[in-house]
Amino acid sequence: MKRLVVLGTLACAFGFVACTDAPPPKAAVAKPVAVAPKPEPVAPKPEPKPEAKPEFKPDAPGSEIAALILASEETILSSQMAGRIRQVKVGMGDEAKAGTTLIEFDCAEQRAQLDAADADYRGARETHVARLKLQALGAAGELEVTVAAAAADKARSQVTLRRSQLAYCSVNAPFRGRVARLRVKSAESVQSGQPLIDLVNPTALKAQIFVPAAWVVWLRPGAPVIISANGQSFAAKVSKLNSRIDGVSQQLELEALIEEGEGLVPGMIGVASFNAPK
Repeated sequence: MKRLVVLGTLACAFGFVACTDAPPPKAAVAKPVAVAPKPEPVAPKPEPKPEAKPEFKPDAPGSEIAALILASEETILSSQMAGRIRQVKVGMGDEAKAGTTLIEFDCAEQRAQLDAADADYRGARETHVARLKLQALGAAGELEVTVAAAAADKARSQVTLRRSQLAYCSVNAPFRGRVARLRVKSAESVQSGQPLIDLVNPTALKAQIFVPAAWVVWLRPGAPVIISANGQSFAAKVSKLNSRIDGVSQQLELEALIEEGEGLVPGMIGVASFNAPK
C-alpha cells in the first residue's frame, strides 16, 4: 500500500515537471468581426430650375400693347314701331349716305290714322271759328268758345302725333357708313325696339387700348401712338382717357384716334407702341 502511494507521488511529481516545462497555452484572441461599412448618405440631386422666361415690362420705354381697331361712328338701328317690313334696300357691306332710307315698313294703317286725325282737327277748328262768330253776335258765351278752342288744340296734337309715328315707317342712315350686319328680311314682322341693322363708318377709326395703371402719371391726351397692324404702321394720338382704373386688372382704358387708317378694318387687332419717359 505504501508502495503504491510512493509511486503515485513520483508520477505526480514527474507529471508536474512535464507540465511546467511545456509552454503555457496561448490565450484565445477574439477575431475581429467584419463590420459592413455604413453607406454614405447620397445627396439629393437638385431639381432642374425652369428656365426663366423673359418678363414683359410694360413700363419700359417703347413697350408694345395690344390695340383693338374700332370705328369712331357705329350704331345699331332698331325699330321704333311694331309692324311688317315692306322692303330692305341695302345688303351687307353696302355703303349708304347720311339720310338714305335703309328699310321701309308697311304703314297703310298709320297713314289712315293720320288722315282721321287730320279730319278731326279740321272739324274742331271749324267749330271753334263758328263759336267765335256766335260770340260776336252775342249768341255764344265765353265758356263755349274756350271749350271749342281746347278741342281744336287737342285735335291738332293728335295730327302731330300721327305724323311723328308715320316717320317711323322708314329707317334712315344717321351718318355715312357701311352696313356691317343685316338682322331682318323683307316681309318680316318685328316688334318695337328690335334691332334691324348695324351701321359703321370705316373712314373714321380709333384704337381701344388698355395700358398699365402706372402710366397715368405721364400719359395725357394728345400723346403720340404708333399702331401696327396688317404689316403697316399708322400714326395716332391719344384722344380720351378713362376716368377710372380697373380695380382687378389695374389697367387704364384709353382711345387713340387714327389719323389715316387706309387698309384697316374695324375689328382688327394691332399693336400700339408708346414712348414712355425714362
